[in-house]
Amino acid sequence: MKDERPVSQLSYQLYSSRKFGPIGETLKMLAETGYSQVEGYGALYASLDDLDGLVGHLHANSLNMATAHVGLDMLETDSARFLEIARAVGLETAFVPHLAADLRPDSAAGWQAFGARLAAAGGPLRDAGLMFGWHNHNFEYVPLEDGSLPMDHILEGGPNLAFEFDGAWCVRAGGDPMPVIERHGDRIVSAHVKDIAPTGEKTDEDGWADVGEGTMDWRAIMAALGETGCKYFVMEHDNPSDDVRFAKASHAFISGL
Repeated sequence: MKDERPVSQLSYQLYSSRKFGPIGETLKMLAETGYSQVEGYGALYASLDDLDGLVGHLHANSLNMATAHVGLDMLETDSARFLEIARAVGLETAFVPHLAADLRPDSAAGWQAFGARLAAAGGPLRDAGLMFGWHNHNFEYVPLEDGSLPMDHILEGGPNLAFEFDGAWCVRAGGDPMPVIERHGDRIVSAHVKDIAPTGEKTDEDGWADVGEGTMDWRAIMAALGETGCKYFVMEHDNPSDDVRFAKASHAFISGL
């Protein structure tokens, strides 16, 4: 039997459309496609000189921006500005999405300390009533010398961190999303929904595929996520050649599960 709950929470990571039309046109396209949510990203805010304009486009298209990515540097140096943006767009949860390679720890203790640093950086957001956490890439699922995973240590070091799980990046690191969902389901509040093209295909799109056209078993993953506290299901493609195609095909596939 089809589960209607996730469909009403389908979101779209605006990073996927960063190379295409103006934000107003992108939001109109997403609303017409059937999305109810969008997810912001750091560079969008860094270049934002018209917050009222963004809010206007969201309202005009009946879209919510309940989740967003934010750089750790912005939180640690100008959390007040991000909170201004968060209040304006009605944000509920923010995630730090990345850590540059030269800043990554190489030990369990280092990653636990990083988790504690994240938790501290998110203090002003939690004080303002928002949830805050981490979004993974592949490096968090590359085992350390002792066989443990950085992602586990991040969550251990920051026990109040929420988790936005990107299963496709986990797979690209050689991992399996299903045990992660089982282990950290109580921390997962949002999930990125993206797909991996078969080996050798879609090289012009960095090997990513429209959701449902790749190798990820999204039927099983969505079923597993449905047993967790995951509230938002965020379509993402890091480098689509056509963002309209990606947005529509992915929404249609997930909506039809």
